[in-house]
Amino acid sequence: MFRPLAPAALALFALIPAAQADGFDVTDMSEAERDAFHAEVRAYILSNPEIVIEAVQLLEERAAATDATDDADLVAANAETIFENESDWVGGNPDGDVTLVEFADYRCGFCHRAYEDLMELLDRDDDLRFVVKELPILGPESERAARFAIAVLQEAGDDPYAAVHDALMTHQGGIDDAMLLGLADNMGLDTDAIAARMDSSAVDTVIDENRALAERLGIQGTPSFVLEERMMRGYLPLDAMESMIAEVRTD
Repeated sequence: MFRPLAPAALALFALIPAAQADGFDVTDMSEAERDAFHAEVRAYILSNPEIVIEAVQLLEERAAATDATDDADLVAANAETIFENESDWVGGNPDGDVTLVEFADYRCGFCHRAYEDLMELLDRDDDLRFVVKELPILGPESERAARFAIAVLQEAGDDPYAAVHDALMTHQGGIDDAMLLGLADNMGLDTDAIAARMDSSAVDTVIDENRALAERLGIQGTPSFVLEERMMRGYLPLDAMESMIAEVRTD
């Protein structure tokens, strides 16, 4: 026999067919009971449309919690490659208590926007360790810029790489080998060695490993970040990044 159900349960049944509550099976009804049930659910939702918003919010919260757990598992499974890869440049405080990893592309407008916030963040936070992973995904110019930056790191070391990274993240024009090697020349670097290194297997390995890691982590765009066990896919403004870092420190 049909029994009255709590209003919240009625709304839930409207969103999740074949659910069960209070021992009542909505799949085990006569045609008349089903029609009456549907009519009551419809009437309740029309009178209380906010219940749909509440249900959607609840589903979104549950999905976010599930995503956070999944991300934490992904980060844990790839932690050494994410945080301790010797091929990566490390900035900020190398001994900082929190590590922020960025997957970046020099042709990405949001990466340029994030760069300004990141520089401000590093100025404000003396205990933040910052790691950059080159992830060229926006075409040939992205590829050449990433190869150049990695070649500079491998040939000349951390400080020249940092200067190149700054220059490319603030560059507004096109990118080709002439522009890149001109930048190296202006910095007093060995342009012949860097040019030869750009298409080397050593640079291939870094890019291939970063792309494979991004795929494992479900990263499909730049910028994307890993903050300890958390992942942030997409641009976040400075205040949001600071809030998340503060949360990590208090966890």
